[in-house]
Amino acid sequence: MFDRLISYLDSVRARDPAPRSRWEILLYPGVWALGFHRIAHWLFEARMYFLARFVNHFARLLTAIDIHPGARIGKNFFIDHGFTVIGETAEIGDNVTIYQCVTLGGSNPTNGKGGKRHPTLGGQCHHRFGRADHRSDCGG
Repeated sequence: MFDRLISYLDSVRARDPAPRSRWEILLYPGVWALGFHRIAHWLFEARMYFLARFVNHFARLLTAIDIHPGARIGKNFFIDHGFTVIGETAEIGDNVTIYQCVTLGGSNPTNGKGGKRHPTLGGQCHHRFGRADHRSDCGG
């Protein structure tokens, strides 16, 4: 587990020139939001939906980043700065970086399409300011 954390922190450091140490990266709100999401997602998969949403809301309160517990997120995901929203059916591949104010929002639920409502971002993707919808998927 410790080796995975070190690997993750090094992957963040490779994509962000600002931090001077791994310790500094541990203060990033995106790192905290992802850590809380991993717990919330585990609870969501175990069908403990209330607890999953509780962890989600607590993380959002601390970090200003809202990641639905049902979202599927790969390895080395990095949110740079925050104010990000990731929906329930979003799928994010490995080594994806999202910059501030990105919303992986859903499609209109009244259009008759059930199931997947949020975009997929494939691996090695960088998504900047704005809204990612089904037409702007990166490699997914």
